[in-house]
Amino acid sequence: MHWAKILGVGIGAAALLGLGIILGHFAIPKATEPLASSVSDSQDLDLAILDSVMGQLDASRIRENLRELSKEPHVATSARDEALVQLLLGRWKDSASGLDTAKTYEYTVLLSFPSTEQPNSVEVVGPNGTVFHSFQPFEKNLTGEQAEPNVLQPYAAYAPPGTPKGPLVYANRGSEDDFKKLEAEGINLKGTIALTRYGSVGRGAKAINAARHGVVGVLVYTDPGDINDGKSLPNETFPNSWGLPPSGVERGSYYEYFGDPLTPYLPAHPVSFRLDPHNISGFPPIPTQPIGFEDAKNLLCNLNGTSAPDSWQGALGCEYKLGPGFEPNGNFPAGSEVKVSVYNRLELRNSSNVLGIIQGAVEPDRYVIYGNHRDSWVHGAVDPSSGTAVLLEISRVLGTLLKKGTWRPRRSIIFASWGAEEFGLIGSTEFTEEFLSKLQERTVTYINVDISVFSNATLRAQGTPPVQSVIFSATKEISAPGSSGLSIYDNWIRYTNRSSPVYGLVPSMGTLGAGSDYASFIHFLGITSMDLAYTYDRSKTSARIYPTYHTAFDTFDYVEKFLDPGFSSHQAVARTAGSVLLRLSDSLFLPLNVSDYSETLQSFLQAAQENLGALLESHNISLGPLVTAVEKFKAAAAALNQHILTLQKSSPDPLQVRMVNDQLMLLERAFLNPRAFPEERYYSHVLWAPNTASVATFPGLANAYARAQEINSGAEAWAEVERQLSIAVMALEGAAATLQPVTDL
Repeated sequence: MHWAKILGVGIGAAALLGLGIILGHFAIPKATEPLASSVSDSQDLDLAILDSVMGQLDASRIRENLRELSKEPHVATSARDEALVQLLLGRWKDSASGLDTAKTYEYTVLLSFPSTEQPNSVEVVGPNGTVFHSFQPFEKNLTGEQAEPNVLQPYAAYAPPGTPKGPLVYANRGSEDDFKKLEAEGINLKGTIALTRYGSVGRGAKAINAARHGVVGVLVYTDPGDINDGKSLPNETFPNSWGLPPSGVERGSYYEYFGDPLTPYLPAHPVSFRLDPHNISGFPPIPTQPIGFEDAKNLLCNLNGTSAPDSWQGALGCEYKLGPGFEPNGNFPAGSEVKVSVYNRLELRNSSNVLGIIQGAVEPDRYVIYGNHRDSWVHGAVDPSSGTAVLLEISRVLGTLLKKGTWRPRRSIIFASWGAEEFGLIGSTEFTEEFLSKLQERTVTYINVDISVFSNATLRAQGTPPVQSVIFSATKEISAPGSSGLSIYDNWIRYTNRSSPVYGLVPSMGTLGAGSDYASFIHFLGITSMDLAYTYDRSKTSARIYPTYHTAFDTFDYVEKFLDPGFSSHQAVARTAGSVLLRLSDSLFLPLNVSDYSETLQSFLQAAQENLGALLESHNISLGPLVTAVEKFKAAAAALNQHILTLQKSSPDPLQVRMVNDQLMLLERAFLNPRAFPEERYYSHVLWAPNTASVATFPGLANAYARAQEINSGAEAWAEVERQLSIAVMALEGAAATLQPVTDL
């Protein structure tokens, strides 16, 4: 890998780095000539520019951006999606506020759509096929927007077509354990239709788990107990509150992986090798259809059988039973079954990413990427347009400064609008596949702002540990919305905090899974990443996400009326993301604190010692090498921090700055091992791969340990535990080596 080459070159590398700075400095395009006299290799963050940008980010402009972006449905590759491509290009090529360059990158990808001629349906039928009840194929038209011609019917993307029929069972969240529980209750699942609710496991996993137990079709609904704090009546929900209305249906991709399904690890160009569509793994194996809780109530509240466990109960106003089949005195005749008719089809479509670029004045070959996806399931005012509205306002303010000739960043800034994210993070994944080497060699950080405002209570930040310091620094300088007089940082700490052994009480940062376009950057390329948003007060609602998520009720008026009247939270996110962006692109020394990884590693180690240590020892597996590796990392991180402080007090030459910044940039790559998790597509990061076990430690070690504890596991399973331990140790030692002086070979 490229970072390994950099670590092993020593003085020769230093000379090449110096040459890179010189070449980069004189590679600035004609547009930068007015700034040439003011450009210096020691260019640092200009606080006056930062203050100016903060003052110019305008809530009313963000509001107008959102109105325009969300005025029509814009599912990926639709005519409206393509119109938004042109809107972005126009903004980024504007003579007064545009960027240096704007371009598109097109990919031919496999998407899934419902049939426009034959809508998917759910029916209760008799043994001879008589239809006793048909459920509504579309959401109710409550505000006029739900009946617009380009509103897609609710469906499960990538679910196969088919018309299965069978007795209904209730399978809670659709986890493997849930289906095992039903079988333990004596229920024969073969040939049944399973009604499941969103949450706990991924969408696609519900169908995969169900098929494994002989289920022939799956229904999925959102329980009002999970999204509306139990409220389910029309006068308690949208348009009378932010709550999901009874007919609301969450659409979504049921594909288990991310990226184009036909071209894993290859960009989806016409010339790329493609898999046989019949041999794609990760698609739901059986027909699946989402429904509203209004329809789910009709089914669930008429089920026969024993009562479901307390933890499976919900807020539909009846006792949930397991089935199979309907109760004899209910709404449906005895012997009635449920028929699920799915007519989805797969189509190859052309989808575009749009990139707007500001070339760096000193280090144009170092990239700070700021991205969000463009496509939505329907109008998508919250998801994703709230994020794009913020992105456009930040790029307008920076573009205006650029065109006036008063500012150019030290490093290059790339604004990205990804296509087809809703189908499985496709646009961003194809981009990382196409430019893998360049991005790994040159990208400093990836900033993701997808849903910028879930609600208006507090900031929510997720990311790898080195970004904590730059986010904290930015938020301490920005006022929180409202009249509290607090900074965003001080407001944030009131809602979610933790006790740090180094800093004391600090806001809690979340980790990055695979919920948005940061996934391929962190898990596949090992690029330091973050995701920023404003969110709700979790002490006041148990909603797992904002209630109209992926429905036809996620509209501009919903945002303006219920989530962020006045758009001050959107402005707060714009200021936070804009400040972080400028600090990363303009600071002489990258504001990434690698020592903040030490806390994470120490907590992982402690969890392993306390929860795994005794049994590991009984199998002659020692955690000693892991203890040593963590200590090595902590020492190397502390030494690098001290070296940076020393350089900051002196007048470092450009080569010294470049070498240190490269160490900070490349740290995350040192945690990659593409062979660590062969069963997990794209997951190479040893610290942040999926952890399906109950112990919050190194994921490979935790998962292997959990499997080794299963009945009938043998020596092979414990050998895998030892292998995963070695993988973690080698990753930490490699990371420590990355942070040591570059002349130490």
